[in-house]
Amino acid sequence: MADEKGFDRRLLRRIVGYLMPYKHWVLLAFVLVMIAAFLGPLRPKLVQLAIDDYIVPNQLDGMYVIILFLMGAVAIESILGFVNSYFTQWIGQSAIYDLRVRVYRHIQRQSLSFFDRTPIGRLITRTTSDVESLSDVLSAGIVLIMGDLFRLIFITAFMFSLDWTLAIVTLAVMPLMLWVTFWFKRNVRTQYRQVRKQVARLNAFLQEHVTGMSIVQLFGREQEEMKRFTRINDLHRAAHLKTVFFHALFWPAVDILATAAIGLVLWVGGVRAIAGGLTVGVLIAFVQYARQFFEPIRNLSDQFNTLQGAMAGAERIFDVLDHDYGLVEPEGVIPAEHLSGLIEFRNVWFSYDEDPNWVLRDVSFEIRPGQTAAIVGATGSGKTTIISLLMRFYDIQKGQILLDGRDIRTYKLGYLRWRIGLVLQDVYLFSGSVERNLSLDHPGVTSHEVHQAAALIGADEFIRQLPGGYQHEVHERGQSLSHGQRQLLSFVRVLVYDPDVLVLDEATSSVDTETEHTIQRAMGTLLSNRTSLIIAHRLSTIRHADMILVLHKGVLRQRGTHEELLAEEGLYRTLYALQYKEQEEGALA
Repeated sequence: MADEKGFDRRLLRRIVGYLMPYKHWVLLAFVLVMIAAFLGPLRPKLVQLAIDDYIVPNQLDGMYVIILFLMGAVAIESILGFVNSYFTQWIGQSAIYDLRVRVYRHIQRQSLSFFDRTPIGRLITRTTSDVESLSDVLSAGIVLIMGDLFRLIFITAFMFSLDWTLAIVTLAVMPLMLWVTFWFKRNVRTQYRQVRKQVARLNAFLQEHVTGMSIVQLFGREQEEMKRFTRINDLHRAAHLKTVFFHALFWPAVDILATAAIGLVLWVGGVRAIAGGLTVGVLIAFVQYARQFFEPIRNLSDQFNTLQGAMAGAERIFDVLDHDYGLVEPEGVIPAEHLSGLIEFRNVWFSYDEDPNWVLRDVSFEIRPGQTAAIVGATGSGKTTIISLLMRFYDIQKGQILLDGRDIRTYKLGYLRWRIGLVLQDVYLFSGSVERNLSLDHPGVTSHEVHQAAALIGADEFIRQLPGGYQHEVHERGQSLSHGQRQLLSFVRVLVYDPDVLVLDEATSSVDTETEHTIQRAMGTLLSNRTSLIIAHRLSTIRHADMILVLHKGVLRQRGTHEELLAEEGLYRTLYALQYKEQEEGALA
């Protein structure tokens, strides 16, 4: 139990740390809450004075002053309540904004290996609902907890100042109240963890299956996937209902104890009042204090429940923030504005797993500036892996990758990916205008440069035919455009940034013949004076390459020109016979 409490304190310190940029505003909120915390307990005292000093002695003149003080206290307390409510929400939402930005920035800088093993839905949960679970704590929770604690202190002080015997009677139920609270804490903390876990599972399932809905429907798996969703949803419901069960027991227990305290006050105080040992005003004030005393306890219990949910969410958020899988970047390296494009792999070994299951084995080659190199090989031979390593999406385990004679790990990632243009087979477009998808909102890219690049690629004509032209709204993932159109846009997007090295990963393998011809017409200009690395199955893309690299099971088996490799007995000739000869015959027909 001590470990859990310590752990709670550590988490709470980290949560409160996000309020530090607003510490002056938080301090002001504390001052306002302290004033309100004093005014509440002041009201029963004023009532006691009115009854004992003015109503019972029939001194009505002075009673009007007490009434004015009482009305003033209520008015000021109400105004402070409004100001504090708005003020603390502003502070909390600002802190939540900062936290969400930090989580998203942290996720952004992680290497692709992190995303390979982390479900996207889980990351969405961390950035949205887990962060939102801290909202109530940061918005008002900390301030309100302090306010309620001080309210309890003020109420206790007023009670003891009036009558210490009745004060002890009122507090007699506190040991039992503390036991109920600790029992509730011990059980509900575990359940909040389970709820957050099931929310993450639910989000991960939904994200994966909504994204892959075409496969679900294509293979008629709707009923089976519905059963899986129902099982996950049932676990989420069960976890949530358990928290409801503990709440359903806790709140009535608090109310019963509060009512018992009021009953004890009326019994003991009533007997003393009848005997003449207690004034009516003090008895009435104590009934009000008994009610007031358990109100902040209820509030503290409610805030404690919120805090438990926040702790569960914070554990998951900080688990992401505390594990950094981002690639190490050099300090203070300022490379030349442009690269010449010399690429060299030296004895490169790479595995996606911690336990080496080598995808690339001792791969070495060199691509000189301005050359076009093609990589071929069967599926799983390591073609795309070479591109991922050149873009430094992953770091190698052995060997060295050089760019212009320097290890790529000495370049800033932003610079490296700015100077190397990558066109993938699976083109991703964001919701927004065509022009925004081409410029990606880069401040240094003008509309003229976008239009110029589109004209060079041959995409300008079809873009202008779209409703709205370059301002045409692209739906999610670009589903309103054909695959060929999306592929052309990906070429334009790369050309807009004018890279020194161009990488094409199956960039034309899924486009129609007419679109391929359009791309091929632009390729001469696109590849001019650029080092290019191409992965493609189509003969028209690779046969004129300056060098062809042949991979097999992660090993570089052959290298040479198209003609040189065909003249040899080897893997390329076999691949050509199986995959390319039919294309060549069709092209020559």
